[in-house]
Amino acid sequence: MREKPRKLRRPRILIVTPELNGSNHMGRNGTPGPRAKAGGLADISTLLVDELSDRGIDVRVAMPHFRNLFPDASLSRRLYLCRDREFLYRRSVYDGSQDANRRAALAFQRDVIQNVLPVVKPDIVHCHDWMTGLVPAAAKAMGIKSLFTVHNLHDEITTMAEAEDRGIDTARFWQNLHFGHYPHSYEESRNSNPVSMMASAMNASDHVNTVSPSFLQEMMDGRHIAGWGLCDVLRGKHQYGAASGILNAPDPSCAPEHDMRIAERYGASDHRSGKRKNKLQLQKALGLEVDAKAPMLFWPSRLDPTQKGCGLLAHILYQVVSDYSALGLQVVFVADGPFKPHFDHIVNFHGLQGRVAVRGFEENLSRQAYAASDFVMVPSAYEPCGLAQMVALKYGSLPIVHRTGGLQDTVQHLNAAQHEGNGFVFETHDCGGLRWAIDEAMRFHIRPELEREQEIARIMRQSAEAFSPETTAEAYLNIYEGLSGRTIEEARSETYRPVRAVARASEAA
Repeated sequence: MREKPRKLRRPRILIVTPELNGSNHMGRNGTPGPRAKAGGLADISTLLVDELSDRGIDVRVAMPHFRNLFPDASLSRRLYLCRDREFLYRRSVYDGSQDANRRAALAFQRDVIQNVLPVVKPDIVHCHDWMTGLVPAAAKAMGIKSLFTVHNLHDEITTMAEAEDRGIDTARFWQNLHFGHYPHSYEESRNSNPVSMMASAMNASDHVNTVSPSFLQEMMDGRHIAGWGLCDVLRGKHQYGAASGILNAPDPSCAPEHDMRIAERYGASDHRSGKRKNKLQLQKALGLEVDAKAPMLFWPSRLDPTQKGCGLLAHILYQVVSDYSALGLQVVFVADGPFKPHFDHIVNFHGLQGRVAVRGFEENLSRQAYAASDFVMVPSAYEPCGLAQMVALKYGSLPIVHRTGGLQDTVQHLNAAQHEGNGFVFETHDCGGLRWAIDEAMRFHIRPELEREQEIARIMRQSAEAFSPETTAEAYLNIYEGLSGRTIEEARSETYRPVRAVARASEAA
């Protein structure tokens, strides 16, 4: 009797991430999944979970149980919450000292390695950033393929002794880790040989990707001091075709045509009237001078002087506002961060309350500012990908950016006469470079209105197509398929016969 062909089960992907932002597939009873967000990692993790789930992939997620951040959520059975007191009472993902965050990361990884991987038995485990850095090494020892995504430069150093004190049995996979110096033996290295979480993940994973092609090249070139120790590992991966750059994509809800958080919805064809109404609404809400023709600059990113370049703007803010007073230039900040008090002081000292508004981050207000503004400032010293400039382009707000990382992959300097480019890009990361780019933006603003309207409409249409979740998901699917050795469609639908049945069929022939 011939045995019936059996269907292969759907490919199972385990996404290990410290952040998630309300996934449609990780909640139950029509409610979104948990929200634990510190940056763009949450958005891309959520996008990936939802896009893959929509395509029929069996997606599971492991993340810390930040009980205070989602106490009443109704959660999917495909979501595995890792419990430890280090993150049970936190009010943000990274809360407290560097030591506390490292302890929390080790507790998270202990639960993934000991409890989640053996239960889920994934075909591929997809890990995100340094908080998951030891998981690919453990997965390799278990025979599980892994992908590691680098979202930022931050790394943490631990030792095997510290990891074992948190309950991780590193003796099972210590050969897959990346040490500060050559490990002659487990015993010799256990207590004092430093282990890089990020480099260990790169070393052990089957594929590594950064969140933009240019950032991958910058890391391999050693252009960022914070990531210099990762250069050799990444170069080795790239040499063997196991490293790539994949651009993130904005949240699908970031589209002015159907964004319920803005005062007036609009598209490329009617952006002029839509942005005008949104600007008037925002000016009234923030106490700015009400002037629909005033050019508006928007700062959407956290006020971090190390990465985001807010110190450059602080040096020139008063002069820029003064020089363009005839146009009524306005500047809006919707952001938190250590540099926020400096901008508050500048506004109060110079009496700029009618021209400059500084507010803490709030999602609805940020969306309204994208819809109201003419230009968005992202003058980062380095930027692995950046989502703000992509969101801005979709809302018809042209970005002012430094040429680095994902910014140079998504923004090209505008040449309105040739109908090319989509923003304003400066090369040298200093006050003069930023001021030059702002001046370029103002030159565009004073061009004939019909010409500006046509260029912005073109840019909005191109951006809606270029920065789509589908494009990003396809790129990750290609990596999954390369790791599994078969296409996702085959894995979803193919049937196979057991070896015994094939043998019998051959004998009968």
